[in-house]
Amino acid sequence: MTLYSMQSSGNSYKVRMLLARLGQPYHLVEIDRFKGENRTPEYLAINPEGRLPALALDDGRMLAESNAILVYLAEGTPWLPRDNFERAETLRWMFFEQHSHEPAIAEARFWLHFVRGGRELRTHEIDQWMERGYAALALMEQHLAKHDYFVGGRETVADIALYAHTHVAREGDFDLDAFPGIGRWLARISGNPAHVAMEAVATSVTFGLAPARGTATTS
Repeated sequence: MTLYSMQSSGNSYKVRMLLARLGQPYHLVEIDRFKGENRTPEYLAINPEGRLPALALDDGRMLAESNAILVYLAEGTPWLPRDNFERAETLRWMFFEQHSHEPAIAEARFWLHFVRGGRELRTHEIDQWMERGYAALALMEQHLAKHDYFVGGRETVADIALYAHTHVAREGDFDLDAFPGIGRWLARISGNPAHVAMEAVATSVTFGLAPARGTATTS
């Protein structure tokens, strides 16, 4: 399989985390969003939305959207429960991550940590991100006060989906010290023997896509 990913992307990191836990070999193609490589004709031919990550399967089919990729890869493994209720709970937390968690925490991190002058460019949105992000973190803390993981007392793709952006939430100016349950949970996830850090570099990696013959690269 080939994973089109960006090193600092939380959504891309989710997939790399699960692939490492599964011991699944893959080739990584690093796409630099900051250089506009996700908007080139070559990448748009792979994923017309221009988003990362995208996963090319061995049979040539392409799968996009990070949480959809997690579910596909986790099928038939302990990371996706077979019990109907636990499976639905796993999906519920993954929907929560994409609807209530990632839009605030990941956006704040992007504009405040990666974009020069981002605080001034997004002054009006910052308060909204903080309010929504802290509300999401508070809900996670409430759950983790009684549970070690989000579903079934063990690590699932729900934990992987939520870990990716939460563990770097401080880069979006979120103070995690007020959430001890989240802190303990983060340590449990990173303590998995198969865990890989966001900054870890894959052994088989290509940087960028070569332009197709006769096609100009745009950014």
